[in-house]
Amino acid sequence: MKNMLGHPRARLFSLAALVLLIPLGVRAVLGWSNPLGYLSDLAIGSLLILLLQRRAWWLALPVLLAWGALLIASAELVSAVGRLPTSADLGYLVDPQFMENSTGGALAHPWLPWTLVAGLLAWLLTRKQAPRQPVAALPRKAWALPVLLLGAHWASQHLLPSDADQWRQYNLPHQLLSAAVGNVQRQAHSWLGDDLPVPPLASNGLTQSDLNGVKMLDGPGRARNLLVITLEGIPGAYVRANREALHSRFDQELMPNLSRWAERGMNTPDYVLHTHQTIRGLYAMLCGDYDKLANGTPKGVELLTQEVRNQACLPAQLQQAGFATHYLQGAGLRFMAKDRIMPHIGFGSVHGLEWFSNDNYLEFPWGKDDRAFFEGAQDYVSQLRKSKQPWMLTLLTVGTHQPYSAPDDYLQRYDTPKQAAVAYLDDALGKFLDNLERQGVLKDTLVVITSDESHGIDGVRLASSWGFNLMLAPEQAQLPRINKGTYGHVDLATSLLDYFTLPIPAALAGRSLLRNYDSGREMIAFTNGMLRYHDGLGVLTECDFQQRCRRYASQGFIADKAEYLGRGEGMLGQQVTDLAATLDQSLLQTPLNLRYQFGGPTAIALHPSIRDDWADNLIGAQYLEMPEGSHTRVRVKVRALDPQHTAYIQLKAKELEQDVPLGLPDEIAVTAGEPLELEFSFDNPSLRKAFSFHLLGYGDGEVEVSDFSVITAMPGEDEPANDLQDGHIAHSS
Repeated sequence: MKNMLGHPRARLFSLAALVLLIPLGVRAVLGWSNPLGYLSDLAIGSLLILLLQRRAWWLALPVLLAWGALLIASAELVSAVGRLPTSADLGYLVDPQFMENSTGGALAHPWLPWTLVAGLLAWLLTRKQAPRQPVAALPRKAWALPVLLLGAHWASQHLLPSDADQWRQYNLPHQLLSAAVGNVQRQAHSWLGDDLPVPPLASNGLTQSDLNGVKMLDGPGRARNLLVITLEGIPGAYVRANREALHSRFDQELMPNLSRWAERGMNTPDYVLHTHQTIRGLYAMLCGDYDKLANGTPKGVELLTQEVRNQACLPAQLQQAGFATHYLQGAGLRFMAKDRIMPHIGFGSVHGLEWFSNDNYLEFPWGKDDRAFFEGAQDYVSQLRKSKQPWMLTLLTVGTHQPYSAPDDYLQRYDTPKQAAVAYLDDALGKFLDNLERQGVLKDTLVVITSDESHGIDGVRLASSWGFNLMLAPEQAQLPRINKGTYGHVDLATSLLDYFTLPIPAALAGRSLLRNYDSGREMIAFTNGMLRYHDGLGVLTECDFQQRCRRYASQGFIADKAEYLGRGEGMLGQQVTDLAATLDQSLLQTPLNLRYQFGGPTAIALHPSIRDDWADNLIGAQYLEMPEGSHTRVRVKVRALDPQHTAYIQLKAKELEQDVPLGLPDEIAVTAGEPLELEFSFDNPSLRKAFSFHLLGYGDGEVEVSDFSVITAMPGEDEPANDLQDGHIAHSS
């Protein structure tokens, strides 16, 4: 037996079983079957065999561990949000706190790591039995196999592109490799100076408001209040009316209560979510503008540099019209600077997890479970109704964020925790709406139910961009049950101002959901790594991470299927990319000379220990962009508010979620008499994206972060950090 395990063929077979047979089997078990996907697995697996079969085990093992981590990450993220990881996601794998919160301590596919561990142990066992026995080199012509496989994959993508999801066509190492090669090619063209002028695509239809449609209502809306309910991650396919209107083949009834209420309101089936990430979805729906159609500083954070554009956002406009404006979410506010962004766009009262006094029904790492959240929201609405002043309330749930917690009886009834969490949300939402009706709220309140982003659905076309918008209005008889036409989050602010017959600021884009239009319209989205543009004339263009584009005949944006028209020829990929880049600069033409202030006079209660780098962050300086060649300076002032207690402060930085050493002390003791005053700087030799500061603290009592200034400028152009004003004002040049 020992001789057999030590035989060179056994070593080769064990390696082949690990990097070839297991990935192919995993793809079949997970239902990701696609010829291109199997081709990708064969190509990468054969390449790993050629690279590692004669290497020492201690050289090969780290490569195999990294490869296995990528396979697990792909399976988990596809299960959670319906997309492959990007380079920006890979750092999450080395952040144990984020992984623990996101998985709830349990993977969606726990058998996969054990399968990989078994394969690794079998391979190591063959190496141990004959560690010094020479292994014959494979013939040189064997290197032609991965080259031919990769070439066949490339040719298929260029000659007959597939519209299948990326995880069906690629394994993650192959996708990352292809993206890197594409970036090098584009940079080479730029360096060689052989770029040709690219004629721009028109963008007026994406940046201007359009009120040329015929009004559905014969006068101003009768509602005096506005309630916007934002459900974390819910795609439009979960609403039965949407599925039926678009003839979707998805037939799972995961939200019967939401579908029941949809029968009584106006649904917009072709409703587009433009990006992933909650703060980006909230910005688009409340401020009538597309957020970044790629990775970069969220526009909500950039808006902190504006003192005019923020006044055009929906809450500010309603506040000026006499509404009391309120924002309530089920998680802490400081992450992604929502504690600053929401007041800045016009919310007079902003509350998060700290507002709730009722207990959770189940443990959930990100905040309130949905049943507890909506019970608290019910109390909030009851308090608002005691006032004679009209009000706007925006709610944001968090329960359908991975790890998708749900009570045991739900977990037993559904196939996956994700489905169980969605059903738990649906029951909580249904009870909330039923109570609103019993209390008479629906008689004088316009209720809008939507989602911030879509967590996607495996096998459903464009599910990552498919949102929903359900309006329940007092004058429902005048509104259609199905609202035809293409709309999206960019239209919501304009639509609600139109309902209340308030002026539409020139800065807002979009059409009104409450008008009928006799023509198509442009629409754009960036989800699941795909940039999609509809020209409003019946053609949808979809471009992947290598700017390879496919064109489809599609009357609207979201459709169950569409006729393939062929590849996008010439400069189409660059044109669509340039259009997205133009829209990305609606607030700032350049990220240079930015001066952000994330501090303020708020008293922040500390926990006895730091539980989580994300939820316990004391400031909202996340996902910043710092240009190549710039210089960043940071100033921090923290003091303890209780003279009897000491606070312990840590400051971390992460770029693409990987730790960046700042050369600071691991921990600093702070008291009322001896506050922390710190100033440091660092260069940005290359472009930094998704750069986040994590200011953490623990101890008794409360602290005040009176100053957290971040200045990014070219060398010699930055200004003293202490020139920053208090609050959320920032300047840009």
